[in-house]
Amino acid sequence: MPSDPTPPAVREIADGYAFTGPALDLGAVLLDGTAYPDAPVRIPLGVLNRHGLVAGATGTGKTKTLQLIAEQLSGQGVPVFLADIKGDVSGVAAPGTPSERTAARAAEVGQRWAPQGCPTEFYALGGLGAGIPIRATVTSFGPLLLSKVLDLNETQESSLSLVFHYADGKGLELYDLKDLTAVIAFLASPEGKEELRTIGGLSAATAGVILRALTVLENEGAGAFFGEPEFDTAELLRTTADGKGVVSVLELPAVQDRPRLFSTFLMWLLADLYQELPEVGDLDRPKLVFFFDEAHLLFKGASKAFLEAITQTVRLIRSKGVGIFFVTQTPRDVPSDVLAQLGNRVQHALRAFTPDDAKALKATVSTFPRSSYDLGAVLTSLGTGEAVVTVLSEKGAPTPVAATRLRAPQSLMGPIEATALQAAVDASPLTARYRDAVDRESAYEKLAARAPRPQAAPVEAPSGEAPAPEEPREPASRREEPRGAGGLLGSLLNNPTVKSFARSAGRQLGQEISRSLFGTSKRRR
Repeated sequence: MPSDPTPPAVREIADGYAFTGPALDLGAVLLDGTAYPDAPVRIPLGVLNRHGLVAGATGTGKTKTLQLIAEQLSGQGVPVFLADIKGDVSGVAAPGTPSERTAARAAEVGQRWAPQGCPTEFYALGGLGAGIPIRATVTSFGPLLLSKVLDLNETQESSLSLVFHYADGKGLELYDLKDLTAVIAFLASPEGKEELRTIGGLSAATAGVILRALTVLENEGAGAFFGEPEFDTAELLRTTADGKGVVSVLELPAVQDRPRLFSTFLMWLLADLYQELPEVGDLDRPKLVFFFDEAHLLFKGASKAFLEAITQTVRLIRSKGVGIFFVTQTPRDVPSDVLAQLGNRVQHALRAFTPDDAKALKATVSTFPRSSYDLGAVLTSLGTGEAVVTVLSEKGAPTPVAATRLRAPQSLMGPIEATALQAAVDASPLTARYRDAVDRESAYEKLAARAPRPQAAPVEAPSGEAPAPEEPREPASRREEPRGAGGLLGSLLNNPTVKSFARSAGRQLGQEISRSLFGTSKRRR
């Protein structure tokens, strides 16, 4: 009888990944440059709500690891959310292209490779770029997340929270940035200061800082992200008729020069999911797995309150059936309180070219369980598509550390054609629901209506000029009106049905809104 060619060290590691329930296949144990296909490395499906980290230097294969995990989750009926920062994840929607390299990788790790795409929806923030527009109202975004986007300090953040509190209590709906600007300008006026006297105050200097930050944000095009129709995050939880999980890809190349905005917007998605989903405890499979790419952008420059809110969201959303994978270059990019909650780790190669690199390498090695590997040497010698893995077992205990040669994704490893992406967006049933922005009566119009009208006394015009009209001419679009100016509602809002609906929504929002960890509001129904 032939002896087992698998080294005892490899067999010992493989025993730690011999799960009985459904699991995702990552690859095969790697030892001294050789992959052992009879020693698979896997992640139990039921522990993916314990969150995870995918880390590694640029060009080591992190994106392909996300794609590999996403397509297997989809195949097992779990919806997935992916942020596509560089525009190269869209290939998950199309079957991969067979090649000698792919066939060789499949043989090395014992994979039965076959080209296969996933059911995919493509989104874009505010419709900037290809994708179904994702928008949020200013109210639902909340003061804490908005303060992060505006780079406000803690004093300015508390003042912005006061503005939101006032607007909630007075039934001033904050749908877009124009609404928020109008409320801040009003509260900085003599009349507004008097109304704030019993609950606090808003200094002119702080109001000026916030207004300038809002102007910069709007000039960068971010005004398109705030407004209606607001995206319902329940869309991210869909499955197809044949039981596959829908992969939601947020296309971000058009806004990659605004990293603070898109990272904070992703946090809004998580906060909204936390608000809406019921408690379910531990399931046999998660309801959604959320991949948070370029995670260091979320934590950079964050206030203490913001970091505490992230930590609590990560800790508590597990019981809602949502798993979060943070994707970044080194574990040091993630605060220790958050890192401690990430039970599943896929660590690609690290570089040690500088003293800072060496320090990061040493810190990364210290975060892994003890193993027989010289992790410092292994992590600097891994090739593209190889990683060091440790996950939680079905009993919740860490598995042995395993150097792993990863499987090849079965979907296209690269972006799909722009025409194919646009065709997918056009064919989506969600496009008609979210494509066109809606501008309803809200704080801007209500405060403009309260503004005292000028006396109708005749004004003498300079010689040779016609008298000025009593009121300014209504612009073609409300968005073209000067900030803080008066004016009539557009033709849409003159419709009696729309006006009635707006008044009804205003009465509902006039109630004090309960806010979650990030100050986000409950979704209007």
